[in-house]
Amino acid sequence: MNELEQVKDYLQALQNRIVAELEQIDGGQTFRRDAWDRPGGGGGMSCVLVDGGVFEQAGVSFSHIFGDQMPPTATTVRPELAGHSFQALGVSLVLHPQNPYVPATHANFRFFATDDGRPRKPVWWFGGSFDLTPYYPFLEDAIHWHEVAKAACDPFGQDLYPRFKKWCDDYFYLPHRSETRGVGGLFFDDINEPGFEQSFKLLQSVGDSFLPAYRPIVKKRRNHPFGERQREFQLYRRGRYVEFNLIHDRGTLFGLQSGGRTESILMSLPPRVRWQYGWKPEPGSPEEKLTLDFLRPRDWLHLQVADENDG
Repeated sequence: MNELEQVKDYLQALQNRIVAELEQIDGGQTFRRDAWDRPGGGGGMSCVLVDGGVFEQAGVSFSHIFGDQMPPTATTVRPELAGHSFQALGVSLVLHPQNPYVPATHANFRFFATDDGRPRKPVWWFGGSFDLTPYYPFLEDAIHWHEVAKAACDPFGQDLYPRFKKWCDDYFYLPHRSETRGVGGLFFDDINEPGFEQSFKLLQSVGDSFLPAYRPIVKKRRNHPFGERQREFQLYRRGRYVEFNLIHDRGTLFGLQSGGRTESILMSLPPRVRWQYGWKPEPGSPEEKLTLDFLRPRDWLHLQVADENDG
């Protein structure tokens, strides 16, 4: 089995594993599965759950696409590869819960291969990320999330977690709002220096850690009572998610530029959202605490859990 096939087998198995567990967690709906083909080469499988017991919308998509011309977003930091053929594999997921006390989350695990123009000289790299977007602030959830993220990175070097955490904080940042999208997590790209075996193991470690990071948070918050105020705030904060994905996200741009399936690319957008001109949180409210204390880079692993907010 060649390297591309090894990665493809892992990513497809990861998608199936995540979908199966999310169906168990949700308990109300199952995923609709749509196999699709890309006219320019390749295709994928998009799995979407709508109006479930826990998730208002959950999307978990696998894609394997290839073509003769690399999309512009893939050559931003590698301009010498413009015009070359490529293969791209990935699993991407976005979960938008019903309950405002359950955070939204995103994850992406990907492999890219091309050549540098010389005969039989392949160029490849791995990338990945997962980040957490709470609507109501629970410090213990952020700490747990980052503990799992650190544990996924530590076997490959003690420097990786702080480096990937900062990369995540910098990437999932809305400069026009001067705030992070959430409490961050991990982000890495262009990983190939350790060689294929170690780079692949790193991707697997991060991919395998997603469910252990997210599952306990969902189970803890899914039955938290909420009312119209919390629901309206959730819809308002979802607007930030839309703004980031449509303005700044490289994955969205890559998918559109590469001729991917639009429905699969934009399944990351929440099904319901609202914007409100000039909205400000009430002083001392949980909504203000989220805005002031959680939507900025912090050293989550060295913070102490005090009395938690009950909304």
